[in-house]
Amino acid sequence: MTALARRPKPAERSIVEGEFPFTDDDFSRIAAILHGEAGIALPESKATLAYSRLAKRLRALGLASFKDYCALVASASGVSERQKMVAALTTNVTRFFREPHHFEHLRERVLPPLLAAARHGAAVRLWSAGCSSGQEPFSAAMTILDLAPDAAELDIKILATDIDPNMVEQGRQGVYPGRATQEAPAPFRHRWFKAQGPGRDQVCVADEVRALVAFRELNLIGPWPMKGRFDAIFCRNVVIYFEEDTQARVWNRFAPMLAPNGALYIGHSERVTGPAAGQLTPDGITTYRPRPGASS
Repeated sequence: MTALARRPKPAERSIVEGEFPFTDDDFSRIAAILHGEAGIALPESKATLAYSRLAKRLRALGLASFKDYCALVASASGVSERQKMVAALTTNVTRFFREPHHFEHLRERVLPPLLAAARHGAAVRLWSAGCSSGQEPFSAAMTILDLAPDAAELDIKILATDIDPNMVEQGRQGVYPGRATQEAPAPFRHRWFKAQGPGRDQVCVADEVRALVAFRELNLIGPWPMKGRFDAIFCRNVVIYFEEDTQARVWNRFAPMLAPNGALYIGHSERVTGPAAGQLTPDGITTYRPRPGASS
C-alpha cells in the first residue's frame, strides 16, 4: 500500500441535546445568516436559545435536522424562512412607558416648543426605531395627546418600525393582554385603553392614539427610505445586539436624521460611540441632543 487509508470522518457531535441534530457548523451558519440579514451578533453562549426557538420552525416545516434547515434558509427559495428565522431569534421585550424618564424628558423638554410650532402649521415627527409590538410609540402618542388633545388636527406623526413583521402587525392591531397596561399612568389606562375579549382580559389602544402612529417594516442595517428629519428618535435596547462597529454605524446614521433641537433616546445599557459621539451631547439619562455647531 503506497498511502495510508483515510479513516472516515466521524459525524459532528450535537452541541445541544434534543430531537434534532444541532452541530457547531449548524450554529455557525445560522449565526452568519442572522448577522448578514439583521446585523445581530449571536454568541456561542446563545446556542441553546437558538435551538429552542428554531426547533419549532423545523417541526412546522417537517425537517429532520438543522443541516436541512440551514440549507433551506441559505437557498434562493428560502427568503420567507430567513425572515421567520430572524423574527424567531430577535428579542422583543417591551412595555408601555418603559424607562419613564425618557417620556418625562419628551414631555417636559422636547414637546412644548414643538406643539406650539405645530399650532402654527409646523410638522412634528417622531420615530420609534425597533418598536417591537408597539408599546413604545403608543406611549409617545399618549404623552403627546395628554399635552395636546387636538393633536389629530395638527401635523403630528410617529413612525414605528421593526424588522419583525409579526411585531409590526401586532402594533397595527393595538391589542394587548390587560396586564400590559400596569406601568402606564392610571389616568392614561382609563382614558386610552378599552377592555375587550371574551373575559375582557385584553385591551385595545384607543383610536385617537393609534391614529398618530404609522407602522412599517424596516431593517436598521438596510436602506432607510425616510427623507426628513425627526424631532425625537427612540432606539432603545436594539443596537446592543449589534457588534461595536455596526453600533457606531447606526448611531452615525441617526445623528443627521435628528432635527437641530431633536432628542435621541437609547437603552439603559447603551452609549453613543463612533463619529456620532462628536455630533451628539448627553442631555439626561441615556438621552442625547445634537451638539451645537456640530456639522450634519
